[in-house]
Amino acid sequence: MGIVFSDLAVSADGYATGLNQTEESPFGDIDTSWLHDWMFDAYEENKPEVDAIVESGATIMGRNMFGPVRGEWDRDWRGWWGDEPPYRNPVFVLTNHPHAPIEMQGGTSFHFVTDGIESALAQAREAAGDQRISIAGGPTTVNQFLAAGLLDELRLHITPSILGAGVRVFDGVPPQRLERVSVRATSLVTHITYRRL
Repeated sequence: MGIVFSDLAVSADGYATGLNQTEESPFGDIDTSWLHDWMFDAYEENKPEVDAIVESGATIMGRNMFGPVRGEWDRDWRGWWGDEPPYRNPVFVLTNHPHAPIEMQGGTSFHFVTDGIESALAQAREAAGDQRISIAGGPTTVNQFLAAGLLDELRLHITPSILGAGVRVFDGVPPQRLERVSVRATSLVTHITYRRL
């Protein structure tokens, strides 16, 4: 069985996304370049970490990461990523409202889970087989998996920025010990990998 892992880009004060998400602003009212420039402007020096983000057999994400639609599904929304999302595997979206699966180009399929994180994880394990499972985010979803003891490995990509507000990693997570596995700094980011003890 593959490990359950998550990658989150965070500010130095621990925020992984801003407030007030809209269709035009998937990360809310923050300058997303402050969190994600390292992936694009310095790809070569961060290549191992960038490439590892989508190396999984299945993905789980929260509804806010999938899109800005709230309540009942009242429009044909297919995610932020265009016709060919980068996941290339089954993606299980946590939601309170049922939705038929969506097949995308390139091997990504979105499946909507209404009965919680344990159910999403069981479905992802079945889909992934022996491959790893990615908890893509956002931070609220990652915090739920951390709080439930269901996340094996957390990779934080800490950027030299202070956002001051937003949704913070570890909020609502009960006290627990993590093992620091690795630390690597590049010009725009510090990569830290933790494992659950």
